[in-house]
Amino acid sequence: MEDIIGISAVSKTYASGLVALRKIDLAIRRGEIFALLGPNGAGKTTLINIVCGIVRSSSGSVLVDGYDIVRDWRKARALIGLVPQELTTDAFESVWNTVSFTRGLFGMRAKPAHIERVLRALSLWERRDSRIMTLSGGMKRRLLIAKALAHEPRILFLDEPTAGVDVDLRHEMWQLVSRMRAEGVTVILTTHYIEEAEEMADRVGVINKGELVLVKDKADLMREFGSKRLSLRLLRPLTQVPEALAGWHLELSGDGGELTLLYDARHEGGVGVFLEALRRAGIEFTDLVTTESSLEDIFVTLVRQAR
Repeated sequence: MEDIIGISAVSKTYASGLVALRKIDLAIRRGEIFALLGPNGAGKTTLINIVCGIVRSSSGSVLVDGYDIVRDWRKARALIGLVPQELTTDAFESVWNTVSFTRGLFGMRAKPAHIERVLRALSLWERRDSRIMTLSGGMKRRLLIAKALAHEPRILFLDEPTAGVDVDLRHEMWQLVSRMRAEGVTVILTTHYIEEAEEMADRVGVINKGELVLVKDKADLMREFGSKRLSLRLLRPLTQVPEALAGWHLELSGDGGELTLLYDARHEGGVGVFLEALRRAGIEFTDLVTTESSLEDIFVTLVRQAR
């Protein structure tokens, strides 16, 4: 799969001396959903704003579908739709007019059918003639998404798009993202709801203190860094782990009535060997439950390790 965004050695130091980004190298593939995760202040929004031409990098370069964001900024920016964190809109304008105006800013001809399709997809059609000042916070968030889609971008940046919105909007928005991905649009998102990234993303990047910690396919990340827990409800409680099982990573809890095996997600085949070792040790169980690390668990671990 070819790359649509190429970020090379991008750094950003503000006039205050704050170093926001340190030599970021990142390639975004055409048509993928890429989740950029990191704690507050990690540099996520700064990186997005540099790619979108809102902030100038201190060094490095960015290509958007082959266009340099500095030399060919008009062509590069026309390919990008941005849904920012902040709710910044003209309070006295109508929904229809502000979305249509945004399309015009990119030099595109009026296309009422497209604007209608976007407003309907975001449940804004019934409020198309309403002034923005009369909308709820959730509807204003929907409006930001509509503005980002007005000029039919091939790349969509979603910077905390579902922060502080209701469950219905989150569900509708991810349905819209899925449809856009099916149409070939590349989606880059940041989110505090890491379960969203786990469900939607093809690849995940983790950024911390302005440095890119890793970039991996989500499935590879879950397999490489994930862990699993096999919890057994014992028929007869134990006072301690038998010597015959000393080579396994085990925890005894519940007054000796529950035995938990911790193992790497890459070594699931060892579970059968473990159960056979239990049988030979004469340990019987009445119930068995398996759980595994979520992407959030892995993210927290990676950020702690990078401190």
